Amino acid sequence: MRTRAGISHRSGGSGGDLLLLLHGLGATGAVWDRLLPLVERDWPGSWAVPDLRGHGRSPFEPPYGYAVHAADVASLAAGASRVTVLGHSFGGVVGAVLAGGWYGVDVARVVALGVKIDWTPEEEAGARRMAARPPQVFATAAEAAERHLRLAGLTGLVDPSSEVALAGVRETSGGFTPALDPRAFGAVGPSVEEVLRRVVAPLRLAAGAADPMVGLTVMRRVDPDAVLVEDAGHNAHWEAPDAVWSLLRS
Repeated sequence: MRTRAGISHRSGGSGGDLLLLLHGLGATGAVWDRLLPLVERDWPGSWAVPDLRGHGRSPFEPPYGYAVHAADVASLAAGASRVTVLGHSFGGVVGAVLAGGWYGVDVARVVALGVKIDWTPEEEAGARRMAARPPQVFATAAEAAERHLRLAGLTGLVDPSSEVALAGVRETSGGFTPALDPRAFGAVGPSVEEVLRRVVAPLRLAAGAADPMVGLTVMRRVDPDAVLVEDAGHNAHWEAPDAVWSLLRS
């Protein structure tokens, strides 16, 4: 892992065309591990996989918000001739903000997976309650890993004893805690649809066919050519990495 502007990330490849892989709220960059072999095999430039602020090994330092996360990610793109973004859920929104033309980054394309577009007032209030809660501390790393997987929507998909699960755990003086600052939930609130509509780069929306967060009709309000990834739910990049990679490369 490396750090730039405080943001922990993995990187590889070479060249001016940078691929950014941005994880969702509650997850870490480790959720791209099933896709990375395809990136390393086929991507013609460089790539970077960050832990967003408040997640994984990156700083737990407010403020949190789409624009702040996008500024953090823009620091990773310094020196790139152009940037392609593949973002999941919250990370897709962050990528859309990065592609809004405000950060001096030449974004060639954004592919956003499983972005929850419609939020009810009750859901937004629930996110604010989550942001106000103190971090949960567990006696064992295994318990913290189980909680991390629930927060990331990966329960039943990722082995709780795997390195991917443990990447979402931090050791504290009192035990172990999920590697997520609850205050990061405070980023929820601005209209996601409005953010997506302000993207000045080509935008493709996609979601797993069984994703409970968003469906084709809703996505096509923003992207008339939005698509579904078959045999996948909310974490299509984990469940169907070959299909997601084909979508990005098409």
